[in-house]
Amino acid sequence: MALTELEVLRTGKAMNAFVQRKRPPEHIRDQLDLLWTLEGQSVYLLEDRRLMDGERHQRPFAKATYVRTQKIWKIYWMRADLKWHSYEPVPTAKTIDAFCAAVEEDPYGCFWG
Repeated sequence: MALTELEVLRTGKAMNAFVQRKRPPEHIRDQLDLLWTLEGQSVYLLEDRRLMDGERHQRPFAKATYVRTQKIWKIYWMRADLKWHSYEPVPTAKTIDAFCAAVEEDPYGCFWG
C-alpha cells in the first residue's frame, strides 16, 4: 500500500530539508547534485552527475521503504553489485527523520564513501 497523503507531505518536508542541508555548494551543482524521489512506499536518495558527454546520470545510493504493519522504515544501501542491501548499523528507523539521520551519520561509509 502506498503512503497516505499526510505521510507523503511529512516525507517530502523531511527529505527536502535533508537534501538542502547536504547538497554540494551551488557553484558545482551543475556537475554534481543530490536529489530524492518517492516511488510507492519507498524513498530514494540519488546522486545526480553530469557525464563527460554532457548527459545527466542519476544513481540511487540510499533507500527507505515504509512497512505499515510494523510502522517502521527499512533502510537499504546500494552495493557495488547494484543490489539493495540492508544497512547493518541501522537496519530500521521509526521516522523518516531517523532515516535521514542514519544516512547523514553513516559510520560504515556506505552512503558517502
